[in-house]
Amino acid sequence: MRLETDVKLDYSDVLIRPKRSTLESRKDVDLTRKFTFRNAKPVNDEHYEGVPIMASNMDGVGTFGMALELTKQNIFTCLVKTYSTEELLEYFLKRRDHVAMSIGITDPDFDKFKTVYEGTRRGNLRYACIDVANGYSERFVTFVKDFRTKYPEIVIIAGNVCTGEMTEELLISGADIIKIGLGPGSACTTRIQTGVGYPQLSAVIECADAAHGLGGHIIADGGCTCPADVAKAYGAGADFVMLGGMFAGHTEGGGKIISKQYETDEVENYGTEKHRRIVIQKQFIEFYGMSSDAANKKHFGGLKDYRSSEGREVLVHFRGKVENTVQNILGGIRSACTYVGAGKLKELMKRTTFILCNNTHNRVFETK
Repeated sequence: MRLETDVKLDYSDVLIRPKRSTLESRKDVDLTRKFTFRNAKPVNDEHYEGVPIMASNMDGVGTFGMALELTKQNIFTCLVKTYSTEELLEYFLKRRDHVAMSIGITDPDFDKFKTVYEGTRRGNLRYACIDVANGYSERFVTFVKDFRTKYPEIVIIAGNVCTGEMTEELLISGADIIKIGLGPGSACTTRIQTGVGYPQLSAVIECADAAHGLGGHIIADGGCTCPADVAKAYGAGADFVMLGGMFAGHTEGGGKIISKQYETDEVENYGTEKHRRIVIQKQFIEFYGMSSDAANKKHFGGLKDYRSSEGREVLVHFRGKVENTVQNILGGIRSACTYVGAGKLKELMKRTTFILCNNTHNRVFETK
C-alpha cells in the first residue's frame, strides 16, 4: 500500500483569477482551434478546425440528430457505439465533419469499423473513438496499437484514463487524443462502486502536461456542470472538453419525452370554502450512464452476473433545442476569456491562474 498526500482538485475547488484585459467585447474572442495530430497520417494532410467541444458517446447525447445540429456550430460529436453498421454507412456516406465513430475493443468492434470504413472510401470516416471504461488494461493498449497499424490515416481518440503515465502510454501506442476522466460524470457511479478515480481538475492538469510534452492532445471528459467548469477545463490545459449531462435532455438526443404532474403550494380560490391546489406539468427525458443497469438492459440483455451497475438513471428536464444550450456555454467561455485577457481560446491556459477557495458562488437562489 502507498499513500499520496498531495491534494488533488476538482472544478468546484477553484476559481480563475481575473486579470487586466484590452478586450472590448465578448464577441472579440475567437473560440476556434486548429490541430494537427501526433500519429494520424491523413491522406490529404487534413487537420481539425472547430470549437473544441465534444458531445459524449452516450445514449441521448451522441446521436445523429445531435451531430447534425452541433456541426452547424463547428462542434464535435462522438456517436454512440450502438448504431448498426447499416445506420453508420448511411450517415458517413453523406457526412464527414466533426464526428467520430465509437467502438469498443472486441473483434466484432474491429470488424464493424472495417465494414463502415471500407463502405465509405471517400474519406468521410476520419475519427475513431476507442472507448472503454477502464483504459488501464494491456488489452486496451494492444488494441490501440493494432488499430493504428491497420489505419494509419485515422485520428484515434482513446480512453478513459486519468493519469499522466497512461496518457503517455496511449500516445506512444498510436492514439492522438486521450480521453481524461475516471468517475467524474454526473451519470457515473464508478467511484461509489469501486473507490477508484482522480479529481478531474488535477487529472486534466497532469494529463495535459504529459500529453503536450509528446505532441499529443487530451479531452477533459466528465465533471462539467456549467459553462464555468468548461472554461476551467480549458484553463487547466484541455484541448477538447466532452459533455454528457450538459447536452442531455434536448430534442436532438431523440429520447422519449416523459410528462409528470406536480401539485404546488399555491391555491386557486372558488369562493369562501371552495379551493384547490394548482397542478403544473413538467417534461423530462431519461438520462443514464452507459454502464448503468438501464444501458445494459437496452443494449446487452442485462447486467452480466459478474458485474454491477456503475451508472445512474435519472430524469433530466426537457430543454428543447440544443442551440440555446450551446449559446449559453459558448457565451460563458467567451466571458471567461475576457476576464483574463485571452483574445483566443488557445491563450486561455497561458493566462489562467487558479485560486483555491472554500466556496465558488452564492447558492441562495440556486435551483436544480
